[in-house]
Formats: sequence, C-alpha cells, structure tokens
Amino acid sequence: MLKKLFAVVLAAVAGLFASSAFAVAPTTIGELTTGISFADVSLGILAVAALMIGVYVIWKGAKMVIHAVKGM
Repeated sequence: MLKKLFAVVLAAVAGLFASSAFAVAPTTIGELTTGISFADVSLGILAVAALMIGVYVIWKGAKMVIHAVKGM
C-alpha cells in the first residue's frame, strides 16, 4: 500500500515539473536554432587541442635535447 502511494505521489510531482517544460512549443525551426550556441563548445575544443599541441611540442623538444646530449 505504501509503495502505491509513493508511486502516485512521485507521478504527481513529476507531472507538475514536466508540464512546464511543454508549456510553449516552438512554431518554427528558426526559433529552435536561435537558442543554440556552440561558441563555448568550440572554444573548449580549441583550448584542449592547443594544450595537446603544447604538450607535444614540449615532449618533442625534450627528446631532441636528450638526443643531442647523448650524441656528444
């Protein structure tokens, strides 16, 4: 009995929160796409790529220095 009551209360609370998400539907695709911005995502990807390139350059430089010291 308690499980059924809990399930009913949970469904009611979830229904209250879910109803506001579908209150206003977009009428065109343009309204959907204007709210999306990938500027932050692309900035993050470029920052990670720059970091990886920096690590690669440092690693390659260290290998060149070690090779030069061993060659002497």
